[in-house]
Amino acid sequence: MPSAAPRVELAIRPRPSAAQVEPPRKLKHAPCTSLPSDSPLSYLEERPAKRPMPAPSTPTTIAVCNSSGRQAASFIRVASAVGYHVRAQLRNLDGIVASEIASLPNVTVLVGDLYIKGTKEVVHETLIKDLFNGADLAFINTTFWGDEVAIGKALADAAVAANIKHYIYSSMPDHSKKKPEWPAIPLWSAKYEVETYIRSLPLLAPRTTYLYTGIYNNNFTSLPYPLFCMELQSDGSFLWEAPFHPNVPLPWLDAEHDVGPAVLQLIKDWDKWAGQKIALAFEMLTPKQACAAFSRGVRRPVRYRRTPKIDVKVKIPTGYHNQLLALEKLYNVGKDGKQPPYFGSDRFEQSCPEEALALWEGYRGLEEYAKEVFPLEEAANGLKWMEEDNILGEVGERGDDDFDSDNESEGITIGGGTDKPARKEETWLA
Repeated sequence: MPSAAPRVELAIRPRPSAAQVEPPRKLKHAPCTSLPSDSPLSYLEERPAKRPMPAPSTPTTIAVCNSSGRQAASFIRVASAVGYHVRAQLRNLDGIVASEIASLPNVTVLVGDLYIKGTKEVVHETLIKDLFNGADLAFINTTFWGDEVAIGKALADAAVAANIKHYIYSSMPDHSKKKPEWPAIPLWSAKYEVETYIRSLPLLAPRTTYLYTGIYNNNFTSLPYPLFCMELQSDGSFLWEAPFHPNVPLPWLDAEHDVGPAVLQLIKDWDKWAGQKIALAFEMLTPKQACAAFSRGVRRPVRYRRTPKIDVKVKIPTGYHNQLLALEKLYNVGKDGKQPPYFGSDRFEQSCPEEALALWEGYRGLEEYAKEVFPLEEAANGLKWMEEDNILGEVGERGDDDFDSDNESEGITIGGGTDKPARKEETWLA
């Protein structure tokens, strides 16, 4: 995020001589880990340094759509910083993220929807053609604003016409294609339909990498948004209610921090990843383990309660509402702990997190997110709980032991809606 503070000249320190001994480094906080102590990916040793990201050897332009979404914005920040030229489509310039993207170096912004509103929504072919004008590569994450399938197909056709060398498409599974008893998740199955179309294009399919992203750490909020509401309790603790089985691992990803570096590495290694798909998740944590990690980060008890219904207390987009209804059905299929895998395939999910770590080692885990970023995002939404003098202290493993995991909520209720400055419509599942 661009800083509002004025720049000042920094003093240049002389290089220390070989005889000088550098004092031991002091960490501002204890090492973060979101993994259980018996995990083979131990954090007792210091995490590897983040790999360097050199500038491209030749001028390279990348087309990106829905550029204020978490995935796209993360990538644009990194790509523009190392010297790639980015053509970034934005629905509008509202909000701090859109303003930031428009202000970055090496970024050309194209403002407009990818569809034309009217009696019948049609794809904005002129804007899409302009987006790919002069582009060499593309990172595409479609959303449900407009006909996602039609837009996804039009983007793929435009990539073929522009002779895009490497096309990275952010996809998701269609669970109903795996087992008939599993429901299709609308916003995911639309992406899978676009993926299927891309695979049918002989010129684009061998040049495409399909990126499947895990659950965003950034989804958590104490505002009353559904599914990932970390509800603040009267005793200062947090409660997370969701339909996921408490003891079945789920894939996790800090989208704003780690999508950018990972996608940039996919571009650098495009020969290896062309025509392939990758599950981008750096931690596999059960809801109980996720709450334990979050608890260590915020230094408050965090508990998990499984509930078959997702409570909706604020106004949300219709597409996201339908998504939640389908997620309820999907995650109530496996009440015995055999719930369907998040990515639709056990084998694919087992590639997490090793495959993602091979791309990018410097990820931000859920505990680190909860400690350093979550309070800032909450403050940006006008919340004050982090300013309390009475921090509850260090906490250990916290699960849902104090709650009935089979407790059912009252069902879906649609309430009024609250306009908060840091939660814009473009962030929903983007």
